[in-house]
Amino acid sequence: MDYSFNICRKNREQLEKFLTDFTPKQLNTIPEGFNNNILWNIGHSIATQQLLTYGLSGLTPHLPIDFIDIYKKGTKPKGPISNEGITELKGFLFSSVEQLEKDYKAGIFKDFNAYTLSTTGGVLNKVEHAIAFNNFHEGLHLGCCIMLAKFL
Repeated sequence: MDYSFNICRKNREQLEKFLTDFTPKQLNTIPEGFNNNILWNIGHSIATQQLLTYGLSGLTPHLPIDFIDIYKKGTKPKGPISNEGITELKGFLFSSVEQLEKDYKAGIFKDFNAYTLSTTGGVLNKVEHAIAFNNFHEGLHLGCCIMLAKFL
């Protein structure tokens, strides 16, 4: 599992570059023909990790529920995210991975509600599946960020 957590951290490092290399205006921009922006894709990656791991295990996520509600599946940006919101997002990038790894190693993930993926049709049957799939999911959204950046 160390390998999976390392992949997640590497992906998050790439996402962090957007938060440091682009202005808040650029991060909030929804290019014509798109329905989201770089910030939403980063927030969605973080929120989804919490829902796939803690949520499907019947545990309370470690991030505020209002944050998760803004970025969960089926949402889109409702308006610009402030500098404070961007700072919060940046903090969650790595703290959420560190907490997940700590909790996984502590053995708190005992139960898991099987979940059929809308993207692949595969089924997540245990938290290890959720962690592995999360890396795939975050890679997709990193790709979205790369694409969106080309339109800024």
